[in-house]
Amino acid sequence: MRTGLAEELRRLDGASYGRYKSLTGTWRMPGFTLEVVRGQADPFAPPARVAVHVPAERAGFPGELRNCPVRRRALAGYLARQAADAAARTPLHVDCGRQEVLDRASCRIGDGRDGEERGAVTVRMGVELPGRGRRIDGRAAEDVLCRLLPRLVERALHYASLDAVEVRRFVDAVEDADALRRALDPLGLVAFVADGAVLPRRSGVDERPLTGPGVVPFASPDAFRVAVDLPNAGRVTGMGVPEGVTLIVGGGFHGKSTLLRALEAGVWDHVPDDGRELTVSRTDTVKIRAEDGRRIERVDVHAFVSHLPSGADTADFSTDNASGSTSQAASLVEAVEAGARTLLIDEDTAATNLMIRDARMQALVAKDREPLTPFVDLARSLHRDHDVSTVLVMGGSGDYMDVADHVLMMDAYLPSDVTARARELARVPTGRKAEADAFPAVTHRRPAPASVDSLVRGRSRVRARGTDALAFGEEQVDVRAVEQIPDRGYVTGIGFAMELLVRRGHLDGKRTLAEALDLLDRELAGGAVELLAVYDDDCAVPRRHEIAAALNRLRSLRVNR
Repeated sequence: MRTGLAEELRRLDGASYGRYKSLTGTWRMPGFTLEVVRGQADPFAPPARVAVHVPAERAGFPGELRNCPVRRRALAGYLARQAADAAARTPLHVDCGRQEVLDRASCRIGDGRDGEERGAVTVRMGVELPGRGRRIDGRAAEDVLCRLLPRLVERALHYASLDAVEVRRFVDAVEDADALRRALDPLGLVAFVADGAVLPRRSGVDERPLTGPGVVPFASPDAFRVAVDLPNAGRVTGMGVPEGVTLIVGGGFHGKSTLLRALEAGVWDHVPDDGRELTVSRTDTVKIRAEDGRRIERVDVHAFVSHLPSGADTADFSTDNASGSTSQAASLVEAVEAGARTLLIDEDTAATNLMIRDARMQALVAKDREPLTPFVDLARSLHRDHDVSTVLVMGGSGDYMDVADHVLMMDAYLPSDVTARARELARVPTGRKAEADAFPAVTHRRPAPASVDSLVRGRSRVRARGTDALAFGEEQVDVRAVEQIPDRGYVTGIGFAMELLVRRGHLDGKRTLAEALDLLDRELAGGAVELLAVYDDDCAVPRRHEIAAALNRLRSLRVNR
């Protein structure tokens, strides 16, 4: 272990900027160690990467805050946010995400495995190293690394410096959300929205809760109200969304899509005071939408598309430029292939012609001239035959009342149970005829590993372009329509996970995509941060469903069937 960092920085003052690379290694600092993982080649290159390691005794966090994986993740999420606050408006950058509490590479609490000290705190961050032109500014660097950084450690990573009540509240809230999500399956529910939840967000780019006198707290209808006992909050009540086909109806601007977006985000835990702390969905919940222009590689969409004028085989369908209907059909089949058991669909972002064909259109266009089979005729079979539930926002087609198990009406942001009334209306014939009665078994595909290549001239290239795109090798993967992506670090995690699938041999051309994802899931569950942190970049551990979605949008992807 090296010592004398301050003296070394003063010695480097005025040297060529590239000499910063000589700092790589581990330095003894007062009360912690500083590992310089990656230097900075020049002032315009990506920031240097460093890791701060605080021993458990010095950090001082009680065992009750870190006695299980979910509480360690919660504590790490809290500390990352404290460190990010302490680093604000400085050359230090700590990835803490937004409202979601995810497993991130930026902070880890030691669990005692593999020689790691139990209770030790590790924070990884970027550092913009100071320079004068292309020369090292050693005095300024000394101020950043030897004064500013120790103050951050003292303020943000020592239990004695933090509000103990606030720390415990944060950790307890995450543990309760995780426990609530685990309770859904035994209760036969796909989601839960707590009474008093605040679902509206401030704007399309600000995920914090809406505030003000016009905000209506959520209140569950009696027929859907359930109670669940949680480890810290005790008994909570709220709306349980049952398995099956659930329809969310109501007038425009009354909160239908807001409720669906809350269920979409319910696959993650949230920070206290987010308003959605106890709004949770099963981890296998996937939002589906239309996506003009996406690539599709050998997906069996014949359940939705029976024949095409071009003669293309819809049971083995590929295209470089999908339409709205074929893209939505493929995305749905791909989601089920990857293991989704709950689908969320909003009519506002769906392909209308894949959702419904009413009686008049059936009379005008004969079935033998219409290749599309609408989702309304397949939703019941998805649940009955494949255990895949669906929650739909639908304001324009009453034909979905024929297949809905449950119907919720949103009125001025409050839900009511209108299932009985919907069933009465469904008894009145509309003249519409069902065009299918069974959703077929999903055809599993085997990705070719050579087509999932992250290398550019022999070097790995995995880089997030915000939340819209992923640079992966020579390809740009468009993920704008993959709606369950919370932040940039999550996109980076998706790219690293795709690379891991190949590097660890899980994608070998013989295993199905689902089998490869199963293997990766097991590895990430055993040590997600360690696996992804080897890339020395800010990232969050992604779900299998977003990994699969990105793979399916990789234009170089080739699969065997």
